Amino acid sequence: MSVDVNEVFAVERADQLEAARDWERELQSSVAAGTVKRLPDGRYRVLSGWDAGEILSARGVPQHGLDLSRGQPALYSAVPAWHHVGNVIPGGTDDIDKVLRLGGIDYHVETVPATYLWKGEYRVAEDRFHTVRTDTGASLGVVGKGYTVVQNRRSFEFLQELANDSHAVWESAGALRGGKKVFVAMRLPGHVTVDAEGIGDEIIPFIVVVNSHDGRCPYEVVVTPWRPVCGNTERLAVRDAFSRWTVRHTRSALDRIHEARRTLGLSIKYYDQWADEETALARTDLAISEFDDLIDTLWPHEEDATARVRRTHEARRDRLHDLFAGEAERTGRTAYAAERAVTEYLDHFAPIRPSAASGLKGDKLAARGLRLLEGTDDELKSRTHRRLMLLRPS
Repeated sequence: MSVDVNEVFAVERADQLEAARDWERELQSSVAAGTVKRLPDGRYRVLSGWDAGEILSARGVPQHGLDLSRGQPALYSAVPAWHHVGNVIPGGTDDIDKVLRLGGIDYHVETVPATYLWKGEYRVAEDRFHTVRTDTGASLGVVGKGYTVVQNRRSFEFLQELANDSHAVWESAGALRGGKKVFVAMRLPGHVTVDAEGIGDEIIPFIVVVNSHDGRCPYEVVVTPWRPVCGNTERLAVRDAFSRWTVRHTRSALDRIHEARRTLGLSIKYYDQWADEETALARTDLAISEFDDLIDTLWPHEEDATARVRRTHEARRDRLHDLFAGEAERTGRTAYAAERAVTEYLDHFAPIRPSAASGLKGDKLAARGLRLLEGTDDELKSRTHRRLMLLRPS
């Protein structure tokens, strides 16, 4: 049977174009329905659903930034993500080994001596080592002799007790940056509500464990209202010791990880307190002049600043005003709307310059996703929260 390859190609291309038009129509329909918003830079932000806050490219394509070392995105999730990749088990699973395997993080990491080339001869650096994935042989980073690898399973298995004791659910697991950073998220039972009698924002708390193998970041456990399913997931600020637990990759790390369980025993109590504070902000009216004062406090500049600095400051102010106006349409002109506006600016609009050291030079989307997951701007978000709390009516 003969095949006209030109005809086959034409049919396939027509199907591709129609699929693209369908996607464009679906995207614009979502914009019209108010579930997706077009951003000033041409990208889109998802406004509702599990992945509210997800940023799409100008063509409506999600940017997941997940590890592709094994040929497919390294992600397990209990619910489908907007980017429609990864292994999904509806409702989740309580099998940690399955979570690690489906999340693509069931690999081990070893350290091997670092070598360097000197005058045509390879030499061994006595105090430097490469961390290497045993499944792919890829180098993940260069570390010192005091660095201790925290294997993926060991770093997450302490959460299994929560799954057994409190019906918590494994929500997601995956790897970023070629496996240099891995994460697991567990959904805590119940939820908290911000301003139940007003805007009624329901927040579901998650425990997220982040482990790295490149020597750049500590092992960290955070309590957050967002489950990570990509490198672009928004993470709200964490404001006290009960919601963040960190340990460096030293010999004592393995012995200390069990301390995280005791510390996180106050997670639900913390979230109740957090919801009370956010409710107070939602009931605090905020004048534009007060919002401008907040901006000047967070990003102060001298009166004799250069023209370039002044332009940058005004551009930031304009963007923040736009974001505040958007939030105010939903929640009113309140301190809560102001906090959300600052958070959105830091997470999605603040200037970022990926460095060669991060391995993401030139890839601003991936660099921004890493910045969110690592909580680079948490201190500035915390200052925003504290400043706005001072404006509550006495």
